Amino acid sequence: MPEESLERLQKVMSHAGVASRRKSEEIIRQGRVTVNGKVVTQLGTKVDPERDEIRVDGERVQVGSSRVYVLLNKPRGVLSTMEDERGRTALGDLLTIPARLYPVGRLDVASEGLILLTNDGELANLLTHPRYEHEKEYLVLVNGSPSDKTLEAWQRGVMLDGELTAPARVEVLKRGDSSLLRVAMREGRKRQIRNVASLLGHPVRELKRVRLGPLQLGALGAGQWRYLT
Repeated sequence: MPEESLERLQKVMSHAGVASRRKSEEIIRQGRVTVNGKVVTQLGTKVDPERDEIRVDGERVQVGSSRVYVLLNKPRGVLSTMEDERGRTALGDLLTIPARLYPVGRLDVASEGLILLTNDGELANLLTHPRYEHEKEYLVLVNGSPSDKTLEAWQRGVMLDGELTAPARVEVLKRGDSSLLRVAMREGRKRQIRNVASLLGHPVRELKRVRLGPLQLGALGAGQWRYLT
């Protein structure tokens, strides 16, 4: 078999939308991948994507399938997974697409807004890995009216779980008993905005992601989705 037709297994898996290249390496090490019926755990393994049969957890990897990109407005109460074994509403319940897609990043169940779904593992890694520093933007409704001092602290960074949060941009759009904020940040720890807001004395009432890098939610309604190029 010509050497030029061979590619590293994790690269083939990533291009097929199984997961990012790093995550694909973990899957290989876990013994979940077979090539032509044989379990492969060696990361240096090379395969011919046109000839070899590659399976992950018994399911065949569709090599060379077209890339699909979907922008979805996740409603509150929907899980940021494609399906849920307990029968709760998940992202896959909102779509009518035959392609096997994966969400890029997550929103907690109480939050809403922009989620990108794709079978392009390389793009998913480019948008979510911290080293690429893609900015995410949220509209956040909090209790009370944060003072200028509080907003400055949030923008500089606060200690959260023993580690200082990265600088963020926080703008007040409307003040009152509840205040509407625009928060833009490059960091993305689990429930970070909710935890920081609570720490500063202004618990979040509603949270909506409206931008991920260059992608804008726009006028897309809750539960609606559209294809991207």
